[in-house]
Amino acid sequence: MQADWVAATVRGRSMAQRRLGAGACRSLSTLPNLPAAVEALAGSVYAGELAAARTLQEAQLATRRTVLWQLRVLAGWLPASGTPLVRAVAARFEADNIVALAAALSAGTPPDEAPDRTPGPSGHSGHSGTSASTPFDLGGLATAWPRLRTAESLDTLQPMLAASPWGSPGPADSLSVTLPDTLAAVWLRRVASAAPAARPWAVAAAVLLAARLLLVDGGRPTERQVSLLRPLIGTGWAEASSLPELLLALSPAAGQALAGVQDPRELWRAEAALAGRVETDGFSLLRAGLPGPGVVLGAAAVLAADAWRVRAALAAAGSGGGGSEVLDAVA
Repeated sequence: MQADWVAATVRGRSMAQRRLGAGACRSLSTLPNLPAAVEALAGSVYAGELAAARTLQEAQLATRRTVLWQLRVLAGWLPASGTPLVRAVAARFEADNIVALAAALSAGTPPDEAPDRTPGPSGHSGHSGTSASTPFDLGGLATAWPRLRTAESLDTLQPMLAASPWGSPGPADSLSVTLPDTLAAVWLRRVASAAPAARPWAVAAAVLLAARLLLVDGGRPTERQVSLLRPLIGTGWAEASSLPELLLALSPAAGQALAGVQDPRELWRAEAALAGRVETDGFSLLRAGLPGPGVVLGAAAVLAADAWRVRAALAAAGSGGGGSEVLDAVA
């Protein structure tokens, strides 16, 4: 038994028990509108952040702020050896802060008015404005944000990023285009390195990142992006121009991330399947008999998956209720 992990293990399991759950999310998705859905969450762990939400984007962003707060609380119970694990998981929020800052600098918008990029129910990133523009507060889980947020232009942000744990982001004049995917790739590498049990999730997410970049966005990866993803999915994928070509370039194990996808427009189904897999694996880790990092990773996975389900349910309610095709995909 890893005695120094006992407190974090107990706390992680307790936090996971407070999740909304698949059944409640299903009911939430059938409500007639967003205000009704937000009201239904009044007694949930999401209530505090949702209180000020007035739009779907703000409500979905509130679920992510809830997850970040849960990670910060969990980090307070960890032994020193566990901090890198939770910091790696939380780095996704720091990446979003950096992307929002770069977008603001590119547009000539004051940094404190920069929009957040908020992954929706299917995992794609979108922009949200108004009160949702406040950067994620990472507290002690930040790695480079306190310094990076002082950048006054893309020309100053680029070398600051290169000198940080995020590494070289590429030329400053293309940051607004390439930065989101580059930082996502860095994050996947960090999670896979910090938590070996999360490597299969990182591989699958890397496949979906590559598929979206090539087949949906119609772009080509930068050398930096190919290099970052190489330990996860190799390099052959970079020249693929169709779904069959991409599958041929991937290992059989990595290609399973695209199982059942016949058209790039169906990638959201693969993203939903990955969310379901992360949740299932997270529950398995939570049930591990002995305290340790695996249980903490499981708690983080279950909390993130629950917030993903809530975002899907909020989107369904916001469109008039009647259920969610996204939730159906992980039923």
